[in-house]
Amino acid sequence: MRTGSEPTTARSALRARFWLSVWGLVWATFGTVVFALVGQPGWAAACGVLWLVVSVDLAVILHHIHQGPHWQPGRQIPPYTPPEHHDR
Repeated sequence: MRTGSEPTTARSALRARFWLSVWGLVWATFGTVVFALVGQPGWAAACGVLWLVVSVDLAVILHHIHQGPHWQPGRQIPPYTPPEHHDR
């Protein structure tokens, strides 16, 4: 619901989220490989799970980026009036 108080030019920081996810993916991959080579299977598994979470997040971010901008009501569209609550 629009309240009229949100900025008209607000955008999600998808590009920043993309690069932070890439950074996390690199470190999670590095951690998984290093801990597996050193013989720390618990830490390697933890980094592997983190790698999986970051990969899913990256896929969602890319999906949102490829969707493109969505229509947002302009200044000529008034904000919705809040629903009235009736006390009974």
